[in-house]
Amino acid sequence: MPISRALVMTATAVAATATTTQLGTGVRESTIRLMTRLAGEHGAVNLSQGFPNEAPPLVMRLALAHAVISGQSPESVGSQSTDDLIKLIQSSCQGTSGTRDELNQYSPPMGRPDSRQAVSDYYSRLYGYDWSSDDITLTLGATEAMATALRTCCKPSDRYPSQCHIFSLQPEYVTLREENGEWHYDFEELRRAVEGGAKALILNTPHNPTGKVFCRDELEQIVHLCLENRCYIITDEIYEHMTYDRREHILIPREFPLAREWTLVCNSIGKSASATGWRLGWCLTPPRITASYRGVHDQLVCMAPHPMQFAGIHYFGLPDDFFRKLHTRYRERIERTSEALIAAGFRVVKPQGAYYLFVHYRSVQQLRELDNMQAAMHMLINVGVAVVPGNNFYGKCSEGGNYLRFAVCRSDEDIDLAIARIKEKLTPC
Repeated sequence: MPISRALVMTATAVAATATTTQLGTGVRESTIRLMTRLAGEHGAVNLSQGFPNEAPPLVMRLALAHAVISGQSPESVGSQSTDDLIKLIQSSCQGTSGTRDELNQYSPPMGRPDSRQAVSDYYSRLYGYDWSSDDITLTLGATEAMATALRTCCKPSDRYPSQCHIFSLQPEYVTLREENGEWHYDFEELRRAVEGGAKALILNTPHNPTGKVFCRDELEQIVHLCLENRCYIITDEIYEHMTYDRREHILIPREFPLAREWTLVCNSIGKSASATGWRLGWCLTPPRITASYRGVHDQLVCMAPHPMQFAGIHYFGLPDDFFRKLHTRYRERIERTSEALIAAGFRVVKPQGAYYLFVHYRSVQQLRELDNMQAAMHMLINVGVAVVPGNNFYGKCSEGGNYLRFAVCRSDEDIDLAIARIKEKLTPC
């Protein structure tokens, strides 16, 4: 009987350095997290790990403070204000705020009903697509959403990276390669893998680290292949609001209705709301597997943090203008950083989405003779900019050996400092 697999439709981070702590499962600390730690130790600008250093929208922070301090839901989710919060703090200090606490305690494992309905309304408003809150589960970030999806769709001996090692699964890779200024995959490579018995395909679009946004024709090809082979599609859509040059993020079950019963949509507020530490994500599941998904979720983590669930309702109600400004802000940072990298000798493929620059470094005088990790360490120690070695994102490390990833999701001040250091320390061949 052939071994079934979970495919990775991405160059996924699986490599780790020998200096990190190895667990009994064989899973190690991510190289990305390692570079973040080293950035702090060396005083480098952290363009390694993809988390912003700007605050979430004020309305979300006020709601979270209200939830934690009062422990109670106000009559209207939109009623919190700075003045309300000050009064609440005063009454709490005086011991007059009441004793009944709801929001600091357990929520239903699948998430608060009003929070799940807010997710449903979000998809209806932004995509014109109806997905019942009965089939929406709030998760501990997108990472747990995907881990639960894998454990629901696959069984031991199926395949997917990092999380596969935890669940005794095995990954299969379909590689994105740079060709003629864009990133492409080999459909025949994908077809052979799917027809070889894959149980699930992981599709990250917009893509980390390349910035590729899969177009409709590519998605149609992928969907048809998966449906023909009864292969689940698990999408990672955390960069959905970051697409450039008229590229459009496509919600698969909306665009291809037949795929609804085979698609699990994973997402979170972390990247778009600058709230990566809140660990609030969600998964849209086909109705026939919702109960199984929630059972795995319950046993893995029990629930997403209750105060964040409550405050997260405000994210789903943010105006369209918030997301337009988000798109504009990251596009400008990508363009500014790209100009500096090109001047230093890097070969830059302009990203179609997300907020990363995945660049070829062999034409930079100071880096050309260095291997991937050495180049990243040179950037860290000698340039003062922390980045991630490209081999971290490939099943076969050698395929990423000429690339470095820059995350441009930091503040304008950090981006300006990184650009100044690159201009001072690096030159083209």
